Amino acid sequence: MVTPARSRRQRRLGQNFLADSNLLDAIVRDSGVGPGDVALEFGAGGGALSERLAERASHLHMVEIDRRLEAELAPLGARPNVSVHWGDAMKLDLAALEPAPRIVVSNLPYSVATALLLRTIEELPGVDRWTVMVQREVAERLRAAPGSRVYGAPSVLVQLATEVELTRRVGQEVFIPRPRVKSALLRMRRIGDAAAGPVRELVRDAFAHRRKSLARSLELARPGRLDAAREALRELDLPEDARAEALSPREFARLAAKLGRATSD
Repeated sequence: MVTPARSRRQRRLGQNFLADSNLLDAIVRDSGVGPGDVALEFGAGGGALSERLAERASHLHMVEIDRRLEAELAPLGARPNVSVHWGDAMKLDLAALEPAPRIVVSNLPYSVATALLLRTIEELPGVDRWTVMVQREVAERLRAAPGSRVYGAPSVLVQLATEVELTRRVGQEVFIPRPRVKSALLRMRRIGDAAAGPVRELVRDAFAHRRKSLARSLELARPGRLDAAREALRELDLPEDARAEALSPREFARLAAKLGRATSD
């Protein structure tokens, strides 16, 4: 039974624990985690998903911020193929994890889900698969196509490096405490390297002022780029007054390359 105090603490930490054993089994099955995998789980909670992952993976890294769950996770942490990392997942040195993770399987804390996914894409190049529970709104944003009202910088940065698939829509009733939002299970597969620094900067600046043209948004973020941006768009056979949401992830990469060459000339 979840006490009111614990329920409030979970909400504060962005935690909603999965309480449906069939869904937990399905997540592990969908992930394809197996004996050759080193798995990484953020937000281990009470360990229900962790236990299933530890039974299949060669090694499991569990990350949890709430020390009050220490007693619940102690039996899992005692297993020889499990490492428990206590602390904030956004501050954890991911590159220092040993053995290095190859797959991420998590019921992600919703407040930091997008940031965590981008971190793993950028900082863990050896990870090539993700199966993660996120807020449905986040799932729709990350898989959005150009022109969609929810297509934005996270969509571009995630899609430059991965293929994104929404595999299951999940109701609120399978969580404790029950969240106020709907959820979805995302599966991602790496198709390339994380976006380089100049590409990330360009994408974020381009979407900083969505009602402006892309070139004007770049100018507002860093004055002096308006003419160069318009010329680069023309050279790519794109309208010089195009808005950021009109460009595909690959077109953003090509635009960054054009602007980089223009700066170096």
